[in-house]
Amino acid sequence: MEKVFDVIIIGGGIVGTATLDRLAKYDLDCLLLEKSDDVAAFSTRANSGIVHAGYDCEPGTLKAEFNVLGNALLWKDAQELGVKHLKCGSIVVAKEGQEDAIAKLVEKAKANGVEVEVWSRQQTLAFEPNIADDITMSLYAKSAGVVSPYQLAIAYADRAILNGAKIELEAEVTAVSKQGEIFEVKTSKGEYRAKVVVNCAGENGAPVNDMAGAEHYETTYRRGDYFILDNTERKNINTVIFPLPTKAGKGILVAPTADGNVIYGPTAVDTVADDTASSLASLDEIRRNVPLSYKNPTFNKCIRIYSGLRTIIGHDFVIGESKVVKNFVMAIGICSPGLTSAPAIAERLAELVTAKFACKKKNDIVENLPENKGLLELDEAELNSLVQKDEAWGRIVCRCEKVTEAEVVRAIHSPLPATTVDAVKRRTRAGMGRCQGGFCGPRVMEIISRELNIPLDKVRKGNGEDSNIAVCKVGEVE
Repeated sequence: MEKVFDVIIIGGGIVGTATLDRLAKYDLDCLLLEKSDDVAAFSTRANSGIVHAGYDCEPGTLKAEFNVLGNALLWKDAQELGVKHLKCGSIVVAKEGQEDAIAKLVEKAKANGVEVEVWSRQQTLAFEPNIADDITMSLYAKSAGVVSPYQLAIAYADRAILNGAKIELEAEVTAVSKQGEIFEVKTSKGEYRAKVVVNCAGENGAPVNDMAGAEHYETTYRRGDYFILDNTERKNINTVIFPLPTKAGKGILVAPTADGNVIYGPTAVDTVADDTASSLASLDEIRRNVPLSYKNPTFNKCIRIYSGLRTIIGHDFVIGESKVVKNFVMAIGICSPGLTSAPAIAERLAELVTAKFACKKKNDIVENLPENKGLLELDEAELNSLVQKDEAWGRIVCRCEKVTEAEVVRAIHSPLPATTVDAVKRRTRAGMGRCQGGFCGPRVMEIISRELNIPLDKVRKGNGEDSNIAVCKVGEVE
């Protein structure tokens, strides 16, 4: 008889991987289906990485509840998983005449149980010297900070696999039906069956609901464009600098990243599904707005422009079991503050799912992932010891980010293997530096080809058969 999983999770973004991580700790047979070549390959990879404090969420909403709960859980998870993070706090800056707007945020913070402080210009300058000259005050939240969003999702996936869960990549869901008490989930890779389905499909959340015959939700999409700056700019930023929020979102911020860069953005452009193409108009909007809060923008140090997509269903998250289809659980419309909320959403979903089974937590589970230091995190003695055991630790592949061949090999053979150039990049940062892969790209391809024993022209940049980089050898013709 065909295998029946206890739980199938659809979607390998931050919410799906966090949920799989939680469920893998129970004696359940769990499977995650992801349509891309890797987890964290769409909205999560383009997330700003801000761990929000929760002062601006409307009190009484799911966003407020899960933001505050998720903030505390996320810092703990990042520590256990060895994911780069920085609890650097955040400030919302304001000018003369905007005192009432700050006061309203203070009221929301109090209602949501978030500790904040109102600072004068002098207090703000002592903490962040590069605020704009006309800023007169700020709202400081010490519980905010930054994390690597894609590395967090990858680490959740790795720990889930080590705890017995399964992940199928490049398995795009095409149909969901129910035969009796069992769901049948058809994908581009085959058909899978489960007793419970959890919809964490991000931008495809509403379509997956429709496939399953669950509640229909109208969905809108909002694109966010970013500039990412060279790591030489990191010394100029101490915290996350927000403008006052608007109906469109939290505004165009200036922030450090957990990996040592600086970002400007995002915009909030109403758009359609799959639109991640930055526009000149959006980039000009960032250029106009950054100087309003930060007086020292350096757009000439930009090393990359990128965009992400927010999926919006009404004014709040949609979390819970369908009232129409039994054992079909939803976590959709997870826009900002979705990253921060993810571990709390995952715990809620795990509670809903485990209540349906007579299951217990496993006796022997992995809590802390093995420490995987990169070259820049090793001291001289550690590096020498590693080189003696494996010469690949002495061979630099990525000059910009100082990534060694050994780190690339480790990524390819990790619990959730990196089999494409982009997947290696998200795990090691090879290709994320100043030259954006101009130097290391071909070498990464060679290592993938060697380690996976595939021809060089079968090595892909990312998702899809049409993402092959090398077409043929120079001089070859069909």
